[in-house]
Amino acid sequence: MLGIGGGGDVVGALGAAIHCRSLGVPSVVGGVTWERRPIDPQPGPRRLDEIAEPVRRLSDCAVLAGPGTRTSQGARFAEARMAGHLGTETVLVAIDRGPAAIADGLAEAAAAVGADLLLFVDVGGDVLSDGTEPGLASPLCDAVMLAAGALLQRRGLRVAGAVFGPCCDGELTPEELLDHLARVAAGGGLLGARAIDPAMADELAAAADAVPTEASAQAIRCARGEIGTATIRNGRRTAPLSPLGATIFYFDPLAAIESTARLARELLPATSLEEANELLHGLGVRSELDYERALAEQ
Repeated sequence: MLGIGGGGDVVGALGAAIHCRSLGVPSVVGGVTWERRPIDPQPGPRRLDEIAEPVRRLSDCAVLAGPGTRTSQGARFAEARMAGHLGTETVLVAIDRGPAAIADGLAEAAAAVGADLLLFVDVGGDVLSDGTEPGLASPLCDAVMLAAGALLQRRGLRVAGAVFGPCCDGELTPEELLDHLARVAAGGGLLGARAIDPAMADELAAAADAVPTEASAQAIRCARGEIGTATIRNGRRTAPLSPLGATIFYFDPLAAIESTARLARELLPATSLEEANELLHGLGVRSELDYERALAEQ
């Protein structure tokens, strides 16, 4: 279960892991090496050589993380906090290279931990974006990872995607997200949905106490029956609170890329994160990397 948007998306991955556990399926939780600026002020994700105290290297792009795993500058990864909370190792994926290289590394990492299914979890649902949404703010990380997932599928590996807490990141509106999900369904790629029930919400709330997250926390509020609007990201974003946010939608990555996730589709040939970012610029899309670099320059 990989949170593919960076930061607190690992809490969303835990939500999918709890669902799998209820079905008798064990899982390993993880995420990517991109922390939000309040945690790591250095722009962009960290490379493997910028990770201190990994537990074990799994591949050229993935390591197992423990409670003490940090950046070389001392910032503690969300996955390290999750490892401390769960009392078990988590997976940490570096995304500085392109989707094909990430796919290679994830295939090797999956074999190393004995996983026969990779689930890519995005909190909010902007992973399905086509780049036209006015509120889109962090498309790069999600799109690179979804592209890697689709490449793994093409190689015959079992891969699925998930949207945890739809619209809880304040980027896509409910109407936009439901339109994207409908397009995925029309392409035969909607695999199912699950409510975040009270027991799951309680378990996620305990994790959110250990792992700083705003978007995943809104899904917990939705699961507890709140209605209205939440303000996140220091007032820059508002997220709707409703029963929609208390769900997990599962989808087929290839079907998503072929039907609605245009950004991920366009990033398939990228050989690095920098090239992927430039491809987004060519589509008229600004990324979270651009935002972080602009703040760093200030």
